[in-house]
Amino acid sequence: MKKVVIMYLLWSNEPMRYLTDAIRGVAAQSYPREGLEFLIVYNSHKPDEPSAVPYIRSEIEKNSAHLPHTTIIENDKNLGFSGGNNFGMRWAVEHGFDYVFLHNGDGYLGENCVKALVEVMDADPKIGAAQSLVLLHPAVDSINSAGNCLHFLGFGYCDFYKKKKNEVVLPAVKDVAYASGAAIMMRTDLLQKFGYWDEDYFMYHEDTDYSLRLFTAGYRNVMVKASEFFHKYEFSKSISKYFWMERNRYAILLLFFSCPTLILILPMFIVMEIALWFFAWRGGWVGEKWKVYKYWLKWGSWKFWLVKRRKLMADRVTSDRKLLRAMVAVIKFQEAAIENPVLKYIGNPVMFVYYWLLSRVVVWW
Repeated sequence: MKKVVIMYLLWSNEPMRYLTDAIRGVAAQSYPREGLEFLIVYNSHKPDEPSAVPYIRSEIEKNSAHLPHTTIIENDKNLGFSGGNNFGMRWAVEHGFDYVFLHNGDGYLGENCVKALVEVMDADPKIGAAQSLVLLHPAVDSINSAGNCLHFLGFGYCDFYKKKKNEVVLPAVKDVAYASGAAIMMRTDLLQKFGYWDEDYFMYHEDTDYSLRLFTAGYRNVMVKASEFFHKYEFSKSISKYFWMERNRYAILLLFFSCPTLILILPMFIVMEIALWFFAWRGGWVGEKWKVYKYWLKWGSWKFWLVKRRKLMADRVTSDRKLLRAMVAVIKFQEAAIENPVLKYIGNPVMFVYYWLLSRVVVWW
């Protein structure tokens, strides 16, 4: 029987909001309890707040009869999303576990969540990472992510977002461009081989980067339908996130495409950049867009990411053609609030044609 860590990352007052449902989900797992470890990493708290660890310990004690062995670790500072999860991954590696499952703070496990993932990954050693079918809460019959799509210009979004689960035909195991970090199971041996999540992204695209590292090294990223995870997702239009989303989108393209492919993508990339400046002006995030340019206009920024690129290119066995064909040609809107008719009726058709040509021209590494 494989040993699995359920790594649950929390910070600030999140335990008071989400821990009850998370405990209930872990206690209900159909996977043998002796094969599980519930690892709670409390990622510190705001300066004006008390620690929530006493509350966490109290709740775990009250439910200890129904839980697997539980370890609670309090960090003395907020390590961020990537840093906090990496802390848990390293713990899993150091303690001899086979798999580590990242459990988003604002979600909870379905009964067969862990068991279904382990069965699929045990059956195919080429599956490097597997995500659950992530459903929304409280609309638990609606999909949050059935795997994530990656656009050839670096934009990522959830597949089948807000579609009804019973109205979508999904295979039992579905290959995906990248697995959602909200509910993802990873092999500890591959974490040791290819590294942990890249904390230099700070926020956004960490799961994209890790999934692409696996894919270009010859592994699969999949979504397992029988494994369900429920996510109390809240859409946010915070302007501050645009810098990280855009900066990291450029990084993904630079790291994983060869130079000839980057040259072929460049014309469409420039067209999209012009459009994004217009959208930035309309949306009030011109300042964030300019910050992205200032970052990439520094030679030090290029040098920093090119060092990573050399390592990734040395490990890869997958061609650019195969990588492109795992991507998508159009951008689908996640929320009506950000839907734009120009992109929908002009941009997407143009990009579809461009991608069709690109995927047939590119034949190299």
